[in-house]
Amino acid sequence: MSDSMPGPEPAEPAEPAAGPAAPAPLGVPRVPTGDAAVDALLERLADVDHLAADGHLEVYEDVHRGLRDALTALDTRPGPRPESHNHRS
Repeated sequence: MSDSMPGPEPAEPAEPAAGPAAPAPLGVPRVPTGDAAVDALLERLADVDHLAADGHLEVYEDVHRGLRDALTALDTRPGPRPESHNHRS
C-alpha cells in the first residue's frame, strides 16, 4: 500500500453559481378597507413584488406616510362633535 494513492476527484458543480434570485410576489392578500385613499395606498404595496429588496424601503415609507396622513385627516375633518355628558344636579 502506498500513502500516495490518489483520492476521489473533486466534483465539478453541475451548474454555475446563480446570482441573486429575481423578485417574486409574496402572495400577501390585500383586503379592501372601503376607503378609496387607503385602498390605493395598500395596493401600492404590490409594487414591492417587482422590486429588488433595496427598492422596498422607498415604497414602504411612501405607504406609511400616506396612511399616517389619512389617520391625521380623521382628526381634522369637520363634522358633528360628540355631545358632552356632563350633567350637574
